[in-house]
Order: sequence, then structure tokens, then C-alpha cells
Amino acid sequence: MSLHPTLQPYADAWTHSVEAISELVQPLVEGEWNRRTPCPGWSVRDIVSHVIGMDCEALGDPRPIHALPRDLFHVTNEHQRYMEMQVDVRRHHTAPEMTSELEYTVIRRNRQLRNESRDPGAKVRGPLGADITLEESMRYRAFDIWVHEQDLRAALGRPGDLDSPGAYVARDHLLGALPEVVAVRADAPRSSAIVFDVHGPVEFLRTIRVDIQGRGTLETAPALGPAAALSLDWETYVRLACGRTTPEAVADRVKTEGDPELTAAILRNFTVTQ
Repeated sequence: MSLHPTLQPYADAWTHSVEAISELVQPLVEGEWNRRTPCPGWSVRDIVSHVIGMDCEALGDPRPIHALPRDLFHVTNEHQRYMEMQVDVRRHHTAPEMTSELEYTVIRRNRQLRNESRDPGAKVRGPLGADITLEESMRYRAFDIWVHEQDLRAALGRPGDLDSPGAYVARDHLLGALPEVVAVRADAPRSSAIVFDVHGPVEFLRTIRVDIQGRGTLETAPALGPAAALSLDWETYVRLACGRTTPEAVADRVKTEGDPELTAAILRNFTVTQ
């Protein structure tokens, strides 16, 4: 195995999720590919198209030359336009075309990962053509594909894999965004602490401490007398952080303590990716 040890967990997480996605969609009949998913504006077909397209880009394939329709209500910025290109170009593909392209892409990507010998810091093409490191690219692919696996499971009524390897990549990715959510977006008071207690298949207790300059840091040590505390299950945490639901829709699944205005501001600004 030539893959660098720090990249192996991301390769394992990607493999686990993409195999789960293949298993989920293989038996679907044509109409089931049009089911809506929790991902705004995307159907089952669209999710699989996105997975195929992003892995084709990771393989170095050229992006399709395609003009997007003007009536895609969920496309509101340049990043979304970039992501939509690989999706819209496949919107009229049949079920057999989708499953065969997915299978072929997975075979190619697995071969690439088996032969990957580059350093984690090597520069590769990222979204919108920006250069990112290979480690960043693989970490984001592992996170992205796990979230979309969960979208498909929700749409098809097949829950599972909430504690798979991709779930732990997602945990770390989402926790990395938490200081900005609390300190910047929610404008938490300086010299304060906010505690997050997450339970379920993936469990963790984390504190965001906001210093006198208003900078937030993520800590594992619990805080005594925090300004606010939020307790919720792992699935709800993911759905909120990934823009799959609203705080109002899951109010019964989130327990809050402390400053009500602060907890409301945190939940209002909780989405870090869509």
C-alpha cells in the first residue's frame, strides 16, 4: 500500500460510504431516482450525479461543457453553480446509466487510491479550480460523501451508518467550524464558554471558549458555569450543521440552558455547509 498513513482513514471512509451508496441505489426502479432528499433542490439521482462528478474531478477528468438552466431556485451563488454543473448534465440519465457510471467511477477511483503515492501536502485541484492539499481534498471527499449517503438513506427510508468511518471524519470537520459559529456568527460574549453535549451513535462533549479578543477555541475540557449549553443527538447535530433542517423543526430534539438569546443565535447560525 503506497497511500500515506495520514490519508488512509479518509480513503477508508470514502470507500465505506461509496459502497453503501452503490448498495442503496442498485435496486432502485426509475421513479425512485426522482425522490426528493434533504439536500436542498436535489433528488436521489442528483446526489449520485454529484458523487460521480466530484470523484471524476478528483480523477482529473475535465469538467463538462454545459449551460445551466436559469430556473434552478436552489442555485444562488458561484459555488453552487460549480457543484450543479455535474448534477444537471446527468438529470436525464436513466437508472442503468447512473448505476453503471457510478460503478465505473468507483473502480477508477479505487485504482487511483491504491496507486496514490503523493505526499499529503501535494497540491491538487479543488472546487472552483482552487489549489488545495491532497489531504484537504481527501478529507472533504470523505466528509461530503458520508453526508450524501445520509441524504440518500433519509430519502429511501434506509437509516444507518451514523457511526461509520465517515461519521467520525464528519464529526471532526463540523467541530472545526464550531468556533466561528459561536464566536463570530453568533457573537458570543467575550470571556465566555459554551458547551455542546452530543449523544447517540457518535458522542462527544466539547466547549467553545471565547477569549477577551472575541476569538473562539475548541476544547475538550468541560466548562463550569457556561454562558450557554446545548444538548442534542448526533443525527440532529449533523442535519442542523449541514442545512438539512431548521432549528424550529427539531426544537423538541435540542435541549438548551443558559442565555436564551445566545442559544437562539447559535442555532440560527449553525449551518456550515449545504
